[in-house]
Amino acid sequence: MADPKGFLTVGRELPKRRPVDVRIKSWSEVYEDFGKDRLEKQASRCMDCGIPFCHQGCPLGNLIPEWNDLVHRQDWREAIERLHATNNFPEFTGRLCPAPCESACVLGINQDPVTIKRVEVEIIDRAFAEGWVRPQPPAVKTGKKVAVVGSGPAGLAAAQQLTRAGHDVTVYERADRIGGLLRYGIPEFKMEKRHVDRRLAQMRAEGTEFKTSVNVGVDITADDLRSRYDAVVLAGGATVWRDLPVPGRDLKGVYQAMEYLPPSNKAQEGDYEESPISAKGKHVVVIGGGDTGADCIGTAIRQGAASVTQLEIMPRPPESRPDTQPWPTYPMLFKVESAHEELADLGGDRVYAVSTTEFAGDADGHVRALKIVEVGGPQTGFQPVEGTEREIPAELVTLAMGFLGPQREGLLDQLGVDLDQRGNVVRDADYRTTVDGVYAAGDMGRGQSLIVWAIAEGRAAAHGVDAYLTGRTGLPYPIPPTARPMA
Repeated sequence: MADPKGFLTVGRELPKRRPVDVRIKSWSEVYEDFGKDRLEKQASRCMDCGIPFCHQGCPLGNLIPEWNDLVHRQDWREAIERLHATNNFPEFTGRLCPAPCESACVLGINQDPVTIKRVEVEIIDRAFAEGWVRPQPPAVKTGKKVAVVGSGPAGLAAAQQLTRAGHDVTVYERADRIGGLLRYGIPEFKMEKRHVDRRLAQMRAEGTEFKTSVNVGVDITADDLRSRYDAVVLAGGATVWRDLPVPGRDLKGVYQAMEYLPPSNKAQEGDYEESPISAKGKHVVVIGGGDTGADCIGTAIRQGAASVTQLEIMPRPPESRPDTQPWPTYPMLFKVESAHEELADLGGDRVYAVSTTEFAGDADGHVRALKIVEVGGPQTGFQPVEGTEREIPAELVTLAMGFLGPQREGLLDQLGVDLDQRGNVVRDADYRTTVDGVYAAGDMGRGQSLIVWAIAEGRAAAHGVDAYLTGRTGLPYPIPPTARPMA
C-alpha cells in the first residue's frame, strides 16, 4: 500500500487549467504543469484494496494499485513498465478517457476517488522525457503478413501488438495522416498531436508500416487485400454519423461535427492558414451534449465565435451519483469540461431538454436561426411541451449526436461479413468475424464507445490473430469473459 494513511491525510487534487482568457488564445493543452511531489502525494491516496474495483472499471485491466504504489515510492521507471504491461498508449487514455476506473475506485463510496488519470499521464510523460520509451522490435519474425484497416486507437493497438509478435504489419488509413479520430477528431487543446507523432515514431522503428490516403474497398478491393495478407483486422470505427432530418437541414452552415472538426485540426497541422469552416464572428449552435459537442464548443470559441449555445435533448444530469447508478457503476453526471468553462466565460449557455424542429434560413440559403421546443424526458418519448417553442440565432450549426455504426459500402459489403441488428460487425470471443482470417476490433464491432475499450479490443484482436497465424500466442487478452463478444 502506498501510504496506509494517505487517503485520510491527502485530499484529491488536480492540475489547474490555465485562465480562460489565456488558453482560448492558443490551441495548446489547457492544463498547467503538476509538480512531481504533488503527484506522488496523490498516488499515496490509493488504498491497494484487497479487491481493487478500479480493475473492474478499466477494460484494459490496468494495474492501477501497483503503479500508484510505485509512483509514491518514486520508482517511476518500474511504474511505466507496469503501465505499459496493459496499455499501449497511456498518453492517449490519460488525456481522453472519461475514467470509469475512477468511478469504480473504492474511495468513491464516501469521498473523492484517486486521481488515476492524472497519475497515468504523468507516468508516461515522464517516461518519454527520460527516454524510457523505446522501440521493441521482435526478436524473431514469423513471415506472416497482417493488414490493419484503420489507424485509430484500436487499429494502432492491434498493429503494435502484432508487430511485436513478429508479424509484418501494414496499417491502412484513408485520411492523409495516421491517427484516425486521435488525429482529426480530437482538438489540439484536448490532446496535442505531438503525443500521437512520437508514438508513431516508436511503432515505425519497431517495423510497423503505414499507408495513408488509401481507402480500402475503393483503392484496394477486399479480394486484393485478402490475397496479399494472411490476416486482416478491421478497425475502421463507427463512422456513420447520426443526422437530424428536420426542415432546413440542407441549408448552408449546418455541418456534422466530423465535417467541422477535421479542417480545424488540419489548420493546426499547417495545411490551412485558417479552417475553411470557421466560426469567427458567428452565432454558433452545437447540437449534442457529449464529449464531441464539447470539442465543437472549444473549437468555435478559439475560432472567435460571437456566441455559442449547446443544445441537448436529454434532461440535465445530476451533479452527484444518483441512487439508480450506485457505486461502482459509471454514473451519468453533469460535467464541466474545459470547453464548458470557456462557454460560461463567453456568456454562452447549455440548454437541456430541448429539440430542434427546424433550421430557418435567409434569402441566400444560409442558416440564420434554429426553431426549438422544450421536450419531456425519455420516459415520455421526448414529447414537445406545448407553448415552449422559440427561435435562437444560429449562423453555424454542428451536429454532435453520435454515430450509428460502421460504413457498409465498400469494404464490408465486399468482404460479406455478418452484421448484427445495430449494423456492427459480428465477432466471436476471439474477435474473428464470419469470414475466415478477418477480425474486427473497436467501434466497428462494438459501436461507438470509449478509447479505453478501443485499445482493449485492439489488443484482444491481436491475441486472436496471433493464435490464428501461429497456433499459439503469448499476447495478452485483456477483455474479461463477461465483456467478450459472442457470435
